[in-house]
Amino acid sequence: MGINLSKGQRIDLTKTNPGLKKAIIGLGWDTNRYHGGHDFDLDACAFLTDANGRVTQDLDFVFYNNLADPSGAVEHTGDNRTGEGDGDDEQIRIDFSKIPANVHRIAITVTIHEADARNQNFGQVSNAFCRLFDEETNREILRFDLGEDFSVETAVVICELYRHNGEWKFSAIGSGFAGGLAALCRNFGLEV
Repeated sequence: MGINLSKGQRIDLTKTNPGLKKAIIGLGWDTNRYHGGHDFDLDACAFLTDANGRVTQDLDFVFYNNLADPSGAVEHTGDNRTGEGDGDDEQIRIDFSKIPANVHRIAITVTIHEADARNQNFGQVSNAFCRLFDEETNREILRFDLGEDFSVETAVVICELYRHNGEWKFSAIGSGFAGGLAALCRNFGLEV
């Protein structure tokens, strides 16, 4: 059983887990009873940014249409369009040994696909969580339950992994955005 984090907490990853080379971030959620005629399709994404929090090339935005960055350090394992079932709904794999030197942060986000057209938001999502586990040992290192803090938001920055003094740390963010994926992309310096 890993450490349970609250919003705003940070934890050392590679310093306190010296054997950690490859990690998987599992993201999961449930939807509240909803009768809008559309399924919920939540999508996990990763933004690989420089020290200024900006993505320097489009291919450093990893999502369902670009499943891996050019270095192979960050890989999305595939789109789950319904979120049905227990456990992780989507996963992002991270190989710390392959992360390019110019990447200082990896922001992990979740958006609701076509949220505006379907009249959906994170107020209709419950039990959202993020967990990070060691891919080689399957040991869960940490878990972050997002809680029910959202109402009209259509995108959430779940967490960030960031480089500090040569080690990787994890920060539980839980910050919502209106405007969906386009707003997130602009936030990280990508043109939409």
